[in-house]
Amino acid sequence: MDKEEIYNYCVSNLNIKNIKINEPMSKHTSFKIGGNADIFINIENEAELKSILGFSRAEKIELTIIGNGSNLLVKDNGIRGIVAKIAFKNFKIEKSPKQARVVAEAGVPLGLLAQKLAEEGVSGFEFAAAIPGTIGGAVRMNAGAYGGEFKDIVVKTKCMDEFGNIKVLSNEEQKFSYRKSIFQEKKLIVLETELALNVEADSAEIKRKMNENFESRKEKQPLNFPSAGSTFKRGEDFITAKLIDECGLKGYSIGGAQISEKHAGFVVNTGNATAQDVLELCEYVKKKVYEKFEKKIELEIEILGE
Repeated sequence: MDKEEIYNYCVSNLNIKNIKINEPMSKHTSFKIGGNADIFINIENEAELKSILGFSRAEKIELTIIGNGSNLLVKDNGIRGIVAKIAFKNFKIEKSPKQARVVAEAGVPLGLLAQKLAEEGVSGFEFAAAIPGTIGGAVRMNAGAYGGEFKDIVVKTKCMDEFGNIKVLSNEEQKFSYRKSIFQEKKLIVLETELALNVEADSAEIKRKMNENFESRKEKQPLNFPSAGSTFKRGEDFITAKLIDECGLKGYSIGGAQISEKHAGFVVNTGNATAQDVLELCEYVKKKVYEKFEKKIELEIEILGE
């Protein structure tokens, strides 16, 4: 099927309403980079997701699942087939005297949930307040900041496999490690997750900690340029940004892609960067760090497309 046929089938037979053809992926990533998706769909419930999975499998159409796009680099030629963005955003908070149970769907923005939890006097989520992503992506990559990681608060996660079957995985079954989980290894799509947090009376103190994290992020990270967050993973026995800095690469550019002058662990889009600029710059950084320190560094961002 060509993209027009896919579009027409989704609208007429699957009753998909939030669908676009030839959609620029630069609109859907924090890097503001990327070619077109043949078909782009905002998936608003589990039934829609199941129908798209079945359709793409039956017709052998490539299907790419994304969240908020805050950890992605989409290549300049875009993405073939269907890109489905998980956009369901419901959550609920249940409190007992000392503990809180939070169930949040995959599309819930972390910052929004953090603000609501602070208002409710629920602590333990402050570390995630400044992470520019959604619950689904955060669980998938075991996101972390300021001493906290999702593996520390996730109780269980509901997900869907490639055949549309629902599974519920315990914390242990999600195989969390540094910026990794089972969701990257297997074709499992996060639908919602349950978190275990704490109840505190002092909402003001929770907000103070969150604001402290926000200020730290503003001070240390290049928020004035589009990026995909931290570009490189930390090493087992070294701080990657420190090695890049010691190679004298802060401010080094290829095309519109630049190693941030503020934080050497970030590649930023200075305004007109292509994905190829970013990829070439990353390879150059890897080469220079290995030449100087004999350390191999890895990307933290995920690369999609062709």
